[in-house]
Amino acid sequence: MGVAGTLEYVSDLLSSVKKPKKKKQLQTVALKVRMDCEGCERKIKNLVSSMKGVKKVDVDLKQQKVTVTGYMEGKKVLEKVKATGKKAEMWPYVPYNLIAHPYVAQVYDKKAPPGFVRSVDDTSITALSEVEDRYTNIFNDENPSSCSIM
Repeated sequence: MGVAGTLEYVSDLLSSVKKPKKKKQLQTVALKVRMDCEGCERKIKNLVSSMKGVKKVDVDLKQQKVTVTGYMEGKKVLEKVKATGKKAEMWPYVPYNLIAHPYVAQVYDKKAPPGFVRSVDDTSITALSEVEDRYTNIFNDENPSSCSIM
């Protein structure tokens, strides 16, 4: 086996060394899943907890919310839940105190859990027009010439 054989052997060893995989970050994914009964809740919980990388699954039937914590991708969890035939989407709500104007038509949602409104990325939706702003300032406590009826 001369020098050529030794070089070939070393070359094979070096090329077979695998690069270490990047570890996934621990993350929490919240989903809104349409569930009707405790059977649906149990089915979703068992399905999601069987996924690789999932550490914790919380299901809130009243809010229709599934919270998954672990080393997995949110899209994969969503796809897995949708594969059951349930209507599912990423959790679309945020606490209403984080939104400047929580009662604007595109933000307010009657189906939202108490204390939550729909999350909106477009800031132009939540901005009041000049006329609306004038009317809301009529009843503002910080306005010295505001309506005294309040």
